[in-house]
Amino acid sequence: MQFGLMLRSQYPKEDNLKDCFSNILEQVVKAEKLGFSSITKGSHYSTFPFNSFQQIPFLARIAAEVPTMRLNAGIVLLPLHKPLDIAEQIATLDVITNGKIILGAGLGYRDVEFKAFGTSKKDRVKRLEENLIAIKRLWTEEKVSMVASHFTLEEASCTPSPLQDPHPPIWIGANSDAGIKRAAKFGDSYYINPHNRIETTKRQLELYKEELVKLNKPFPEELPMRREVFVAENFDKAFSLCRPYLETKYGSYHNWGQDNAMPEGDNDLSLDFEELLEDRFIIGGPNEVAEKILELFFLGVNHLIVSIEWPGMPQGLVLDTMDLLATEVFPLVRNRI
Repeated sequence: MQFGLMLRSQYPKEDNLKDCFSNILEQVVKAEKLGFSSITKGSHYSTFPFNSFQQIPFLARIAAEVPTMRLNAGIVLLPLHKPLDIAEQIATLDVITNGKIILGAGLGYRDVEFKAFGTSKKDRVKRLEENLIAIKRLWTEEKVSMVASHFTLEEASCTPSPLQDPHPPIWIGANSDAGIKRAAKFGDSYYINPHNRIETTKRQLELYKEELVKLNKPFPEELPMRREVFVAENFDKAFSLCRPYLETKYGSYHNWGQDNAMPEGDNDLSLDFEELLEDRFIIGGPNEVAEKILELFFLGVNHLIVSIEWPGMPQGLVLDTMDLLATEVFPLVRNRI
């Protein structure tokens, strides 16, 4: 089981961003020392009411601090972009990291982002699929010619080429059942989202397996999942410490319309916090958190990316959580495995 660290890097507008970035550098250096396997950075634009650092320059800077760790651009909102640009950006990061970059790709769901990039929700599936086809070709062919709905490649080449053979792994983030099928078809792995209840994830994993069989593709060797995780001495303390920050973040998800991208029956992020966390977040004492992580492992998850920081959370609380996870929770999990 690999454990990764998710860095949202979203902060209240009044925070000093220079100080925030210093905190990030402290977190990633500590993560490498504690034995975390990867660093993940998500991507959103126009993140009001939060400030947020942008994904690609962020990862390039972080690479200098953690030379042994994998870096995950997870996820790139691929329908907003052109494939040659993303292919070269990620290939450059692959060289910078000595072959340790991961491309996470997803549809996106926010109108403010689609409008700002001159596209719309109705075109996002086609653009995602076309971009994925083009990026793979650019990474594996010397010259590519391809006409699509929003770009034309005429003997285009990706310079530089990525180091990984045949290319960096492509993880497809998905919420809907249709998205799960796309992940099977276009991705190297299904990147399981942090929002769905575990029961929803179990059902969708079966759908994913069925689709792989139809496509005559093997189940991936690496199955990643992102989850909201917080650990303290016991559940009550963990709940009280993380609630103000995690509740604020999921309130913003609801306001942004994340609910609308989730599967029917599991698409209400406006629930009371206690009801929202049930079967969704991993919160508790070390033993309780370890048991919940083991449940995911026995589902097939072998790269768990933990989100442990939310807007406004003090740096000391973040570092304490990292320590507890690495020194108490992860050993419990690995001993049971």
